[in-house]
Amino acid sequence: MQVLLYIAAIVAAVAFLILCISLAVTLSSLKKTLVSVSGTMDNLTNQLEGITSETTELLHKTNALAEDIQQKSEKLNTVVDAVKGVGDSVSNLNSSVHRITNSITVEAEKNSDKIAQAVQWSNIAFGIIGKVKEMKEERSSGWTVYKADPKQKRLPSPK
Repeated sequence: MQVLLYIAAIVAAVAFLILCISLAVTLSSLKKTLVSVSGTMDNLTNQLEGITSETTELLHKTNALAEDIQQKSEKLNTVVDAVKGVGDSVSNLNSSVHRITNSITVEAEKNSDKIAQAVQWSNIAFGIIGKVKEMKEERSSGWTVYKADPKQKRLPSPK
């Protein structure tokens, strides 16, 4: 029985030795993995510092651009206000012209009979003036005035 006890102790010692060796291999592998993770974290930290500096620079540029846009927007607002004023003036002018046109139309409709009479009298006056001119041409002092025929060729000038 003592032999069995020694064999059991030897088996336990061998098992403990195998356990320790496998634990050493596992810890060694874990150490390599942790060293690799540490290197990766260092690289990641460096990259994040670069990204942070670029992000900060980009933020400064964005703020400057936002200020520039704000200034230009304020300037544009004055232009828009001026254009609005011009639009209001044109609208007022259109309404004034519309009122004047309406009043002229109303007055013309009220005085259409008088206008028709004036046109008739002016036609009569022009007719009389035309007859008087014809009569004056017939009463000329005996001289015949010839007018140049535009179809006829002219002599060259002496120059």
